[in-house]
Amino acid sequence: MKQHIVTCPQCGKNVVWEPASRFRPFCSERCKMNDLGQWANEGYRIPETEQNKKEED
Repeated sequence: MKQHIVTCPQCGKNVVWEPASRFRPFCSERCKMNDLGQWANEGYRIPETEQNKKEED
């Protein structure tokens, strides 16, 4: 069976996607918690464009 490798969204390290990988798609609990912190602090946002602003007015 071929291993499925993914890249950790936080640090870029390769991670094997399997049930034994507890923090998948992250490589570690640290990367998982860093990502959660970004969400909690509203660090992930879709940038607003000038066109979107004009349409709202």
